[in-house]
Amino acid sequence: MARAGLSPTAVVDHALDLIDAQGAEALTLAAVAARAGVATPSLYKHVAGGLPELRRLVAVRTVDDLTDHLAAAVLGHSRDGAVAALLAAYAEYATRFPRRYAALPQAPDPDPELTAAGERLVNVLFAVLRGYGLEGSEAVHAARTLRATAHGFASLTTAGAFQLAEDTDLTLERLTRVLVDGLAGWPGARGA
Repeated sequence: MARAGLSPTAVVDHALDLIDAQGAEALTLAAVAARAGVATPSLYKHVAGGLPELRRLVAVRTVDDLTDHLAAAVLGHSRDGAVAALLAAYAEYATRFPRRYAALPQAPDPDPELTAAGERLVNVLFAVLRGYGLEGSEAVHAARTLRATAHGFASLTTAGAFQLAEDTDLTLERLTRVLVDGLAGWPGARGA
């Protein structure tokens, strides 16, 4: 019988807590079981596929959490305001969960659930870009640019790469200005 209070959701919660504390390399079934207060074989009642399934569930949850965070941030904003909100929220998520963010898959596996989670994330980017009137292949190129900008800034920030004394919030503000100016002049973009 499964331990009361333990479920696939709870197992993923424990796995994320472990990653947040120690990094993705510390994720093992034994470590998650210890956090949950159960024997390792007990996890198979909730995560039948073992560690590969747990990693997949963690990836799906992380992508979903990031998507929810970004969607909430851009809600009620359009065009430049939406881009600024998205970039700030992206950086904030990565800063709050640096180890979880570092473990975030950048290319979805052929797993349908992870692919769907990745598509939801990309759809938030497309929604932001609709304010510029971008569609079709131009929207894809712009979404890639937006994602590269957000991921690059977040990755460099969480890695401690910005060592100079200047305020990184001001850097993000200037980076956002460069991006929104570029989007305003993007091929196929509509005016404000």
